[in-house]
Amino acid sequence: MKRSLIRILTVIILFGLFLQACTPAATKAPESATKAPEVATKAPSSEVVNIAFWHAMSGHNGEVIEELVKRFNDSQSAIVVTPTYQGSYDDSINKLKAGLQSKDVPAIVQVYDIGTRLMIDLGVMTPMQSFIDKEKFDVSDIEPGVANYYSVDGKLWSMPFNTSNPVLYYNKTLFKEAGLDPEKAPRTWADVTEYSRALVKKDASGATTQYGCSFAIYGWFVEQFLAVQGSYYVNNENGRAALATEATFNGQEGVDLLTWWKALNDEGICVNLGRATSDTKKAFDSGVVAMTLDSTAGLRDRIDAAAGKFEVGVGFLPRSEEADYEKSGTIIGGASLWITNLRPQAEQDAAWEFVKFMSSAESQAYWHIQTGYYPINSAGYNEPDDVAWRAKYPQFQVAIDQLHMAPINNYTAGGLIGVFPEARQTVETAIEECFAGTSSPKDALDKGAKSVTQAIVDYNDNIGQ
Repeated sequence: MKRSLIRILTVIILFGLFLQACTPAATKAPESATKAPEVATKAPSSEVVNIAFWHAMSGHNGEVIEELVKRFNDSQSAIVVTPTYQGSYDDSINKLKAGLQSKDVPAIVQVYDIGTRLMIDLGVMTPMQSFIDKEKFDVSDIEPGVANYYSVDGKLWSMPFNTSNPVLYYNKTLFKEAGLDPEKAPRTWADVTEYSRALVKKDASGATTQYGCSFAIYGWFVEQFLAVQGSYYVNNENGRAALATEATFNGQEGVDLLTWWKALNDEGICVNLGRATSDTKKAFDSGVVAMTLDSTAGLRDRIDAAAGKFEVGVGFLPRSEEADYEKSGTIIGGASLWITNLRPQAEQDAAWEFVKFMSSAESQAYWHIQTGYYPINSAGYNEPDDVAWRAKYPQFQVAIDQLHMAPINNYTAGGLIGVFPEARQTVETAIEECFAGTSSPKDALDKGAKSVTQAIVDYNDNIGQ
């Protein structure tokens, strides 16, 4: 290998991947699209090739994975894929690195978005671009913004699979009661503040019974708020123009974000429920808060939870000002599929056949309808079942429109660093210190940026970059 595997493992042990990843909650199966796609695959050899597939999808999403794998296995006789749920995204990576020295690793593994830099630096992955170029496989239909995230130095390293971005969820019924237009979501931070003031309710004793909003202290949201302002998370254009060496989330855009967010809490129109997105989801589902942020992957859950109580509205992630809509957009989230180079070539080739199946328009439309993640390719939207699905649940179209309006640049490509899980935790700690009043927004972010910068420097030194 180009780099010493021992040195890479030392880096992993040093920094770890401690963040409990946002594994999407289970969603119920819809009434439509009960038939998974059947895509014929090209046999890599005359013998049956067995390959292992590690994934991080639980609950209903895990059941959909199992169904897709079954359909793939039934569609041909040359390859047998065995899927195994490995726990959270972090659990999956931890098990992968534990098996590196013994080569006890799967042919294909699902890795979350922020693991991209680490997966490349490990030197144990075959770039998806190698298979694409060898076969002259047409990838022109992959959503440009999605491909942009997983492309590094002109190579598509992994195949996008489950893809999402953040949206604003709001309670249309509460909007009506407050005299707000239920068809008009807030577009700017000032709008969120104004709407929240109108949505607050208090009882006879003066205690707040309903809040305008609640946003989880989640590092992913900070990354998104920076991106839509046209601001980088780390230097060298998010580590995309050159290797990142310094955290830059403590710039004016980050300070402005925390200043606004803290003001919402201090005024009592927004309630701080901590880091767990599950808590803000519950508060929204119960009607205690009228607006919240969450991944598009949770949309079906929010609609189901609100059934019979209120109508769910969906809006774009609010920007600091209206002009930001022309400047930049959101970053994609979710995970992608990686092929390991520690397995025999026959297994890698078989994994490529499986990747093509999972990324096909039919599979992606089925995945979209069943889970809420949107298709990675535009053809998936044109599948009849998907068209019918969006007609029934138009909220999904808002999420898709937000994806398509985002320009393709290094703001929306997202940060590329090998210590991203640690960085997210550090940012979340900075937010907590700011909200508690122990540090100003600037001081909290400066402290966090200094810590993350050191982690980046140490990581780069250890991998010899």
